[in-house]
Amino acid sequence: MDKDQQISDLLARVDKLAERVSILSDQVLKLTAENADLKERLSRYENPKNSRNSSIPPSKDENRPLKTKSLRKKSNKKPGGQHGRKGNTLQMTENPDHIIDYIPCYCGKCGIDLSKLPYELAGQRQVADIPPIKPVYTEHRIYRKQCACGHTTSGTYPAEALSRISYGPVVESLVGYLHTRQYLPFLRMKELFNDVLNLPVSEGGLHGIIDRLTKRALPVYEELRKRIAKSKVVGADETGAKVDGKKIWMWTWQNPTLTFITASPNRGFATIEKNFPEGFPNATLVSDCWKSHFKSGAWQHQICLAHLLRELNYFDDQYKSPWAKKCKKLLVSAIKINTQMESGDYLNHHPPRSSVESDMDLLLTEDIDAKHKEVVTFKK
Repeated sequence: MDKDQQISDLLARVDKLAERVSILSDQVLKLTAENADLKERLSRYENPKNSRNSSIPPSKDENRPLKTKSLRKKSNKKPGGQHGRKGNTLQMTENPDHIIDYIPCYCGKCGIDLSKLPYELAGQRQVADIPPIKPVYTEHRIYRKQCACGHTTSGTYPAEALSRISYGPVVESLVGYLHTRQYLPFLRMKELFNDVLNLPVSEGGLHGIIDRLTKRALPVYEELRKRIAKSKVVGADETGAKVDGKKIWMWTWQNPTLTFITASPNRGFATIEKNFPEGFPNATLVSDCWKSHFKSGAWQHQICLAHLLRELNYFDDQYKSPWAKKCKKLLVSAIKINTQMESGDYLNHHPPRSSVESDMDLLLTEDIDAKHKEVVTFKK
């Protein structure tokens, strides 16, 4: 084979190899992209989002034990009561209901009679107890009289005497308290009344009492709604629950002193519109990122800092993101400053607050690794 032929063959071979290299390069780029995507998807299982590090509700957590990751930092305080705190020790009363005197009648050493000798108080102790509980039955009797004109006038029963035998206002108040504050089921409440209070009551009777209390509370319930609608700060949230085996949503709106709760089969904006049709024109509405809350009319919206901190925890676990660490540190600092501020500080220049605001503005200008897509979205 002459030299020209060899060169021609080599050039042809080089062309084929170049073509092969181009094909392999395309495959490498494609596989690299797929590998990066698979790594990101796999990392979601290695460091999954859950209710402890994100806004995901507990009901969506995987069915396996998870280590709780608290937002609280470790302190140097010892367990138990802290030095200098005001205690809540049970105190003796100045007016005991019963007094029992223990006066010695003979000498504990020689046995001589001491009954006629004078004595002095050497000490005292008190025992607080509850006497046997016995219901008090009050019988209301009405009488009638006939006037000379022939008309007969009868007395009237008081409002609490609803029927031949009924429960009084104290019993009804206790039922309401045990049901709405202590969350006792009807069966256990029935047992408590029968076994502890010696007062027979049926589950049907308890239902009737709750129904009557509910009707009386409706005006107060409506007043709560109106006051929260006029508040300057309102927190909103919703969570799933079951009523009669059916999935419903418990919605709550609250300000620093009042809470309004309603149950709804709907998790959407329709529930908000039904209860607060005019929104919260004077309020900063604090909520998680559920889209229905952002549809609520409000003076301004704020995302719950606890939810933001849990998201940042997830970004730290998932990506080891420096930006997420800085943001978390800044939010924690803002919370600490807020606890130290007086009411007047919000209306005037406050250097620590201004410093946090400046740091946040600066942080929002920093670049984030494009591979950390969730962090980029969070920043926006």
